[in-house]
Amino acid sequence: MVIGLGRFGSSMSLELVNHGWEVLGMDSSPRLVQMFSDALTHTVIADATDDEALRQIGAAQFSHAVVAIGTHLEESILATSQLVDLGVPDIWAKAVSRRHGRILEQVGAHHVVLPEHDMGERVAHLVSGRMLDYVELEEGFSLGKTKAPRELLGKSLRETRVRHKYGITVVSVKRLNEQFTYATEETVLHKGDLIVVAGRTEDVERFAESN
Repeated sequence: MVIGLGRFGSSMSLELVNHGWEVLGMDSSPRLVQMFSDALTHTVIADATDDEALRQIGAAQFSHAVVAIGTHLEESILATSQLVDLGVPDIWAKAVSRRHGRILEQVGAHHVVLPEHDMGERVAHLVSGRMLDYVELEEGFSLGKTKAPRELLGKSLRETRVRHKYGITVVSVKRLNEQFTYATEETVLHKGDLIVVAGRTEDVERFAESN
């Protein structure tokens, strides 16, 4: 179930449908519900802050719920609280600020996402550093994609002692015109290789800057 069919909620709903999930899209706006009525499994016009409305649509029976309300903070918090009271086992909630996110966690959201903040942070890493892509998996731990540094070329990962030197793990390697493959200690890096590394955010950044 996805509550809120704005840009974030609708994009998530459509992607879930593309991955084979059945999705109930819920919004208080008849226009938005009508817009996505053919694309989603089910849609309903309802007020997510109304516990009776949630009961009528069987919200308690859903294994996952996403509160994608962004512009109305009170509605976002109330909807999350209602889902918690109904016992929904896996609740994701969109926050527009860290303070909003803390409140959502306090009322019981199991996962809080800050899409604008996360995207801004990601782009900042790409613009300011040598990473080709960057994802923070959780507070303080990240994945980064970068070119294989010159100092690692022609050696196996075991020989480079990259984990000891930088505190990161090379997860996968992409050769020119090939797909990514898992890296092992015996993997030898060559000029032009792209690598995905994992580790503490500061270590991933330091490694990328060494390139």
